[in-house]
Amino acid sequence: MGGEGLKALLSSVRYEVLPAKATEEKVLAHVPRDVVVTVTASPVKGLKPTLDLVERLAAHGYRVVPHVPARLLRDDAHLKDVVDRLRQAGVDDVFVPAGDADPPAGVYHGALPVLRRLGELDSPFARVGITGYPESHPLIHDDLTIQAMWDKRAHATYIVSNLCFDARVLGEWVGRIRRRDVTLPLYVGVAGPVQRAKLLAMATKIGVGESTRFLTKHASWFLRFATPGGYSPDRLLARSAEALTAPGAGVAGLHVFTFNQLAETERWRQAALERLGD
Repeated sequence: MGGEGLKALLSSVRYEVLPAKATEEKVLAHVPRDVVVTVTASPVKGLKPTLDLVERLAAHGYRVVPHVPARLLRDDAHLKDVVDRLRQAGVDDVFVPAGDADPPAGVYHGALPVLRRLGELDSPFARVGITGYPESHPLIHDDLTIQAMWDKRAHATYIVSNLCFDARVLGEWVGRIRRRDVTLPLYVGVAGPVQRAKLLAMATKIGVGESTRFLTKHASWFLRFATPGGYSPDRLLARSAEALTAPGAGVAGLHVFTFNQLAETERWRQAALERLGD
């Protein structure tokens, strides 16, 4: 890797964590206070573990971004309760994906109605993130995912891209969304330096039903992590550098999927920053 552009991206990171039993302890031990922490939500366990962890991390002085999947919200009253709880905790940034709950917990089947409802509630959060899909979504055509970003752009302030392991695909996707005049700042989703064995261990910890869904949905991830030389965040960023740091790319930072391997992730980031500083 090289270049001031990549150094800037590595200095503006978000660490995605799962709300597991030891997550709070790991964040406190390994994550600097200037790193944004985003907390996922489980289709099986619902929003409560997410909200509980968000409150605790916010009390420790972290800037925390809860995932609030539309399909986990029962109704408007539930959404308002979640908003009130987050505002009371000092949260000013939320990430609103559609979510994987099937069937949905209530009336919301996608993110756009939730985003509209937040607007009707006087836009209680200064920052609102939505999802982008560089690699094909298993259920939605690529053009439709970009159209969805266009439809949601007036209700959001930034995009977080889903995981992508292919530098060429990632660069082409960034170009496509900008040509469609989707101008929101983009946080590029990359996997941290996680080992396959640890990824499998995390998958088994998140619940039997959810684990099965996770493994089925992301089978290709394991192949990439298992193959010698198959995945390296350094290599992906080096190959993507030109596209991600181009003036018109609008990439604001990196969204790092840590799979709760926070010590390894922060060690990797600091080593990469040190190399780039040479």
